[in-house]
Amino acid sequence: MRAIAPPERGRVGGDDVASKKTVKKATPKTPSKSAKSASKVGAPKAAKKVVTKKATKKASAKVAKRFKGDVFAPTPERKEPPSKKTALAVADAALEKKAVNVQIIDVYGKVDYADYLVVMSGRSDRQVAALARGIAEDVEKNIGEKCTGIEGLPEGAWVLMDFGDVVVHIFHDDVRGYYDLESLWIDAGRVPVPNQPPA
Repeated sequence: MRAIAPPERGRVGGDDVASKKTVKKATPKTPSKSAKSASKVGAPKAAKKVVTKKATKKASAKVAKRFKGDVFAPTPERKEPPSKKTALAVADAALEKKAVNVQIIDVYGKVDYADYLVVMSGRSDRQVAALARGIAEDVEKNIGEKCTGIEGLPEGAWVLMDFGDVVVHIFHDDVRGYYDLESLWIDAGRVPVPNQPPA
């Protein structure tokens, strides 16, 4: 007798088992009515929005109100303090007494003890002392401002004068470079000194 070979695993009578099974195709689900309505509600409309002048003006007013007093608001122009007149009077009196390299340093808002520093030099101890006495007399005579205190006399190497919001530094020419106040206030503004002779 001829031997009959057993069928291969997974095959019945030579036919593939998979071919006997019905394969279901994945068909897309039809969205429900609620899903359709939700998609319609959530979808943005492409309609153009008309911006009127009134709406623009209203929006600008809101922004201005929101940033009022903030860093984005324009900075008001600074008003010059009355002490500037005193500083200029000191510089003028110093030049009358032959002071050297007179500078007015604007420290307004940077320190709480003065608005201006007036720095100058004398060529000798005697001239430094004479500058201090002459400036005190001329400023009081010309604008009525009194010097409330003087330090550094009679030595005359560095004299400090107090006019309230104006502080005056009178250096001996050899000492000024050592303290170098101008470099300490390099970022501060300078007030032009009228009739200043060229260096």
